[in-house]
Amino acid sequence: MRPSTSAHADVEALATRAAGGDSASLDALLRAIRPDVVRRCGRFLLFREDAEEAAQDVLLQVARNIHRFEGRSRFSTWLHTVVANCSRQKYRELKRRSAEQPTVPEAPSAPENRPDPRTTSVIAGSRVDLLEAIERLEQESPHLVAPLVYRDLCQMDYAEIVDRLGIPLGTVKSRLHHARRNIRPWLTSHEL
Repeated sequence: MRPSTSAHADVEALATRAAGGDSASLDALLRAIRPDVVRRCGRFLLFREDAEEAAQDVLLQVARNIHRFEGRSRFSTWLHTVVANCSRQKYRELKRRSAEQPTVPEAPSAPENRPDPRTTSVIAGSRVDLLEAIERLEQESPHLVAPLVYRDLCQMDYAEIVDRLGIPLGTVKSRLHHARRNIRPWLTSHEL
């Protein structure tokens, strides 16, 4: 559910005042965006606890870096970038933590009750196939990652992506097409 137009305008106004140094506006902004931030993080990390951890990181980054928001684009566009970066970083952190911990053998269970390891992360129940595909794409073609993340995970409209990346609409669409084409073979189930 997207916020109403007046709620969106209120958030934008709060962000502008917070960027100017108004601490009361920053507190109100953080309270206002928290539910949406948790929901957005949930697009990356399917377990609620993981999404909430990433959301806390997002809110912390917003609080620390709101002074960098210059108002040249909408705050919601700026926030999408913070959400995407923090969520992907949380996934990497969970993955690293999992690799450092010894595995404990589990009691056998019925095959129909076991999660599919190709699509469920033993780390955090994340969309491991999609996140791993994005990591691989970042290594091979880093310029294709942002359009894919913004459009397919953050669900930004094309105008916001153009504004955020500062590239023409045709370039955004071309990069998105190439990104989808590149990662499709790496996915175990077609989510895009």
